[in-house]
Amino acid sequence: MKSEIEKCLAGELFNTSNDDSMRMIDKARKLTRLYNQSEHQDKAIRSGILTDLLGKIGSNVHIDTPFYCDYGEHIAIGNNVIININCIFIDCNKITIGNNVLIASNVQICTATHPVKPDERLVKNWSEDSDYPYFRTYAEPVTIEDNVWIGAGVTVLPGVTIGKNSVIGAGSVVNRSIPANSLAVGNPCRVIRNVND
Repeated sequence: MKSEIEKCLAGELFNTSNDDSMRMIDKARKLTRLYNQSEHQDKAIRSGILTDLLGKIGSNVHIDTPFYCDYGEHIAIGNNVIININCIFIDCNKITIGNNVLIASNVQICTATHPVKPDERLVKNWSEDSDYPYFRTYAEPVTIEDNVWIGAGVTVLPGVTIGKNSVIGAGSVVNRSIPANSLAVGNPCRVIRNVND
């Protein structure tokens, strides 16, 4: 029988209030609070916090503050990555960021989602005594490949892959995968040309 975390990572409906998730969320809240309150020049302290917080972190990674995430442990970051101020990563499922990636300020990367139909999303006969929430959740991974630049205020939705060398214009809502070497903009985000044209 799968654990709730295994269900989550498999893209299945899972109980967001399970003990393992709560443990990871509590740890992430504590570590992000410490990170956001740390001094910018205290590189050793900040690096140590990120190593404890994230599942994987490469070399030459700079994450500006404030930074928020849900689990932390489901985030893997490659080398030479900049994540600017006020970014939010909802990492119920895996968020994988490649090498040489630039992520501007106010970017949200979301893996969690809910069924669209109310009778599938909401739990019938739910009560406050229940050990699960009144809604159903599942999560799909997000992958940002090498050499990607994501502009300010972009929202990346569950299940999306942004292909290598691509650029996502500021304010875009990325609700489907973007091929490699694309300049893509808008809501919903659409490819407007090859980055090499």
